[in-house]
Amino acid sequence: MSSVLSPSNTSISLTRYLIEEQRAGRINPDLRLLIEVVARACKTISIAVGKGALGGVLGDAGTPGAASMNIQGEAQKKLDVLSNEILLEANAWGGHLAGLASEEMDTSHPIPDVYPRGNYLLLFDPLDGSSNIDVNISVGTIFSVLRAPEGVTQAQDQDFLQPGTEQVCAGYTTYGPSTMLVLTIGNGTHAFTLDREVGSFVLTTRGMQIPDDTKEFAVNMSNQRHWQPPMQAYVTDLLAGKEGPRGKDFNMRWVASMVADVHRILTRGGIFSYPLDAKCAAQGGKLRLMYEANPMSFLVEQAGGAASTGRQRLLEVQPTGLHMRVPVFLGSKAEVETAVRYHHEFDAEQA
Repeated sequence: MSSVLSPSNTSISLTRYLIEEQRAGRINPDLRLLIEVVARACKTISIAVGKGALGGVLGDAGTPGAASMNIQGEAQKKLDVLSNEILLEANAWGGHLAGLASEEMDTSHPIPDVYPRGNYLLLFDPLDGSSNIDVNISVGTIFSVLRAPEGVTQAQDQDFLQPGTEQVCAGYTTYGPSTMLVLTIGNGTHAFTLDREVGSFVLTTRGMQIPDDTKEFAVNMSNQRHWQPPMQAYVTDLLAGKEGPRGKDFNMRWVASMVADVHRILTRGGIFSYPLDAKCAAQGGKLRLMYEANPMSFLVEQAGGAASTGRQRLLEVQPTGLHMRVPVFLGSKAEVETAVRYHHEFDAEQA
């Protein structure tokens, strides 16, 4: 079970936690500093998100009637651009990175020559769920850390193309009623809450654990008509409730912010699905492997859950490009395995 710490035991700051992990030999000083820099950048983003309309940061980036577009072909919000700039600036000068890559940029971002370079690669989605910003629904930042290949000091795009099993750290920050950082370095998944009065993240849940079984699912039902047959069959059986083959009633939850949906699942269980469908088949899926699926899969697996494309463990997918897309099923282990079984049985029938 997750260990939710009482107020009297919440004196373990993120910095103290990371120093203790360094002393235990699970991280080195460079990775500790990298995580702290990312956390500070997320605090800055949290302030901007919290100001909302008062900070003049709502709405689309670009000129009126001509919104700025990112590499995904999606309209950028002002906070998308601001969050991206905050993370780039914060991580450029620390000396612990060989390169960065962002969902908002076409190619990877080199470390300026004036600064020293390190042995890590940072990938991030600076503001996940940004379509929710203008309606004041939770959004977040997702990040992933890889080791730079041996001998690489100025990373190129191909140096980032490592499967999710190679991640040394992953996390997200959710900007909701409270700002929370959820983190793994391969030693469990832990949640830190931002104490706004003192300005530091404090450990509030050690060892998050996702229940194996669930009665909740998260999926965009408006895409149902575009789904493949195994997904159609799987959700039809969920909706059949107690009278159906699953023998129990399910509730549906859908925030349309992956950070918010995954945070709920890490907290109380459930399954998050963004399957392959006719609209995104040509791209391979909807969600980005490197910036969304891999870091979330690492966090979920470290919390006892599972993550799959429906046909393959997500963390074992070999990326072919920085912006590669994949189908995603993640959350409670038994439920993910059930969704995967529907796909495997369908594939076997077609063989």
